[in-house]
Amino acid sequence: MTNRILIIEDEESIARVLQLELQFEGYEAEMAHTGTDGLLKYREQQWDLILLDVMLPEMSGIDVLKRIRATELQTPVIMLTAKSDVEDKVKGLDLGANDYITKPFEIEELLARIRTALRFSQKINGQEVAQLYGQLSIDEQTREVVYYGNNVQLTPREYDLLLYLLKHPKQVLTREQILEAVWGYDYYGDTNVVDVYIRYVRHKLETASNEPIIHTVRGVGYVLKEHKHET
Repeated sequence: MTNRILIIEDEESIARVLQLELQFEGYEAEMAHTGTDGLLKYREQQWDLILLDVMLPEMSGIDVLKRIRATELQTPVIMLTAKSDVEDKVKGLDLGANDYITKPFEIEELLARIRTALRFSQKINGQEVAQLYGQLSIDEQTREVVYYGNNVQLTPREYDLLLYLLKHPKQVLTREQILEAVWGYDYYGDTNVVDVYIRYVRHKLETASNEPIIHTVRGVGYVLKEHKHET
């Protein structure tokens, strides 16, 4: 089945180029040029992914994102913006965006991020969807995370990170492996983003229980491993 993508972008020339590129790649793509129109189209139809510009007339992309995440967490959202400020990126991700790309960008990079976001959002039908390890469980259908019997609220990116670790228990994963699997593109520069999100996830898990489960392997990366009864 063809994936359907909604492009919410006020610069019509950019939106049209994105639409043509996505259609060439086999996606269905529709456009909206204001925040209000974009939110209306989002509510009227079913979408597999949303490309959402931050700076929009009538309603900002951040406000559109807030309204989307107030009702559901499943549909992947990739933010588009001309801003490069780290604070803006963190704000969008904390509000539930799955990814964030700064203009100008290469279309190949955007397509890679779209493929990754869609891969993580695929629904599993008729199969067991719970991932379990020790006192940690994740239901991939509801995206519910439970640690020592307590619900843990994660952003979409934090969820993707923890799910990846949970699918590779006891395996030491390098920062580069995590970045490629969770962010879905080659990252040229430092890998501090992995450390930052590991810290976010650890803090939220420790709120549910003080028992550590994500461990640092100095000079290598991270491993998900129960502290008790492990060597």
